Amino acid sequence: MNLIAHVEIPATDLNRAMRFYSAVFGVNFGDVVTIHNNKMAYFPFEEGRDGASGALVKGDVYVPTQNGAIIYLSVQDIDDVLTKAVAQGSAILFPKTPINENGFVAEIADSEGNRIAIQSV
Repeated sequence: MNLIAHVEIPATDLNRAMRFYSAVFGVNFGDVVTIHNNKMAYFPFEEGRDGASGALVKGDVYVPTQNGAIIYLSVQDIDDVLTKAVAQGSAILFPKTPINENGFVAEIADSEGNRIAIQSV
């Protein structure tokens, strides 16, 4: 069993966050839903595949931060993602750094101010 079941990324402007993640990561979001008075835009997810489900979320208890848990997103080409993130106004918080012979990690600020790690292997 994978311990991490679901991740929610705080957003103060859900539409802006959706545009950022679409432009940088190629994510296609479905309809925004409201659950417990929170607006949620779910990342694509397929049952039975590796990985946790996740959503961008706007609500009173969701506050973007660079000082909490760090979410790692898997990408094919870390240089491409960094280029797209910077083009969207993102700051690189931790530069591309090798983690093994083939993998790299970096950290960016998303459109909402969250610290997001990207990893290629």
